[in-house]
Amino acid sequence: MSVNPKLVRSAGAAAATAVAATLVLSACSGGDSSDGGSVTGEGSTAQQKAMEHFADVLTQEGGVNLDYTGSGSGDGIKKFIAGDVDFAGSDSALKDDEAAKAKTRCGGNDAWHIPLVAGPVAVAFNLDGVEKLTLNPATLAKIFDSKITKWNDPAIAALNPGVKLPSTDIIPVHRSDSSGTTENFTKFLNANAASDWPYEPSKEWAGHGGSAAAKSTGVGDTVKKTPGSIAYVEWGFATENDVPVSQIDFGAGPVALTSETAGKALDAAKFKTPGSKDLAVDSDALFTMKEPGAYPLILTTYEIVCSTGYDDSSVSDNLKSAFTTILDKGQDGLSDLGYVPLPDAFKQTLRGTIDAL
Repeated sequence: MSVNPKLVRSAGAAAATAVAATLVLSACSGGDSSDGGSVTGEGSTAQQKAMEHFADVLTQEGGVNLDYTGSGSGDGIKKFIAGDVDFAGSDSALKDDEAAKAKTRCGGNDAWHIPLVAGPVAVAFNLDGVEKLTLNPATLAKIFDSKITKWNDPAIAALNPGVKLPSTDIIPVHRSDSSGTTENFTKFLNANAASDWPYEPSKEWAGHGGSAAAKSTGVGDTVKKTPGSIAYVEWGFATENDVPVSQIDFGAGPVALTSETAGKALDAAKFKTPGSKDLAVDSDALFTMKEPGAYPLILTTYEIVCSTGYDDSSVSDNLKSAFTTILDKGQDGLSDLGYVPLPDAFKQTLRGTIDAL
């Protein structure tokens, strides 16, 4: 897949420890938020490219200024709970203790999850002479826990008949910072290969060995520069670094990562609490999906907001306007950045929550 150079900023420019992107967001056609107000968010680096794309779309309309800092999901949640930002960008839903603290921050009202950006997690690799590779959850678990250490290991060879695999050492690369991507990837491994990945899913890396890199930008850059390496990273960062991506056999045959295969999985996604305005996705059901031709290793990244209870009532109005415009006009071009345009039914569900802010 090619990456549109007009939409993607250089990896070098995005590699700061905490990347702050000041975006100009518009009001939707149903309202005017051009009062000079601002909305602030912090968290997930996985959705940063999408935020930049949305800014290009929304700037055409004028309106609210949104300051978004890509510092990682863990930091974003902490800043939201502390009241330092208006919303958190997170690659995973709030845990019970976090939800309780968020409710206090929201004046006794619930915080809601809005899965506004969805993007596949790619298994990117750098292996001389190998462009096409197939792996499965059990093999991935063993690789990332340093139980499989050579690229020509029999378990890998069995999944790749006819591929000449070198005896090169495997260098698994994981996130060094608190990361929702790590939590989702380890949740996927635990759900599908618990005997090989016995660790509880966590934003903090639990596997043995390997090499650590900070943020999604650091992981993508490390794979590009390190022969023999393999990493879990958002698809956009893999394509930006021009590194190949493994097929994954989820249980119904190898599936290549494409917008179509990821979209097929997202279209079948369910929510934890059907009928609720809080739209946390049932990631366990998503990650264990075995639909032929579907790629279910997808991050549904959230904007975590107060359902109500902001000290400044204009914050909810500005969020509502911006998010509505993103649903209506911001989906085109996402696939060029490694994200999945939201299916129509999925968007309609989100619209009900956004309208209720």
